[in-house]
Amino acid sequence: MDWMQIVSAVLGLTCVFLAGRNSKSNFYVGYANNISLFVLYLTQKNYSIVILQVVALVINAFGHYRWTHPKEEERSATDEKKLKVGQVDSQTWPGLILITWVFAVAWAMFLERFFPGDSSPWLGSFVMMTSFLAQYLSAQKLWQCWIVWLVVNVLYLIMNFYSGLYVMCGVNALYIANGIWSLISWKKLHSRNE
Repeated sequence: MDWMQIVSAVLGLTCVFLAGRNSKSNFYVGYANNISLFVLYLTQKNYSIVILQVVALVINAFGHYRWTHPKEEERSATDEKKLKVGQVDSQTWPGLILITWVFAVAWAMFLERFFPGDSSPWLGSFVMMTSFLAQYLSAQKLWQCWIVWLVVNVLYLIMNFYSGLYVMCGVNALYIANGIWSLISWKKLHSRNE
């Protein structure tokens, strides 16, 4: 399935590149990427990541709508048809992290009990739940999503290395570089109310 790794890599890199540049076109590429990753991880029997792609497709559609239909107080200072970059307040973070980790532990235990063939139930569960958090924050266009994406991509890099998906490891390294650039870029957009 090396060709599927390459297709997923190109689609994924294109999607995050566009998202990091505040382009709503990232959603169209994201739909195709969800499908390719679904197929790739299904062949690896990593069921958490397979399920992640189904939910990610739904979150992608939600984000697409949010980015293109902002409420009046959420509009960008430079384009009223675009959602401006926001931020998560400091009181919300502990709850988001706690919920993410509780669901990750519960999902890993579920996989161990009912899907003993899963190749990486614990790491896959933490990647899955942390990805949900990152995707939700991205859909809301909150600049801290890039911090969470950096965590997700480090976890993915470890998981892909142990799964022998070396092309995807290289992709994760590029995601990390893009995540750092995007974090800085979105923080600037937030400060300019864009």
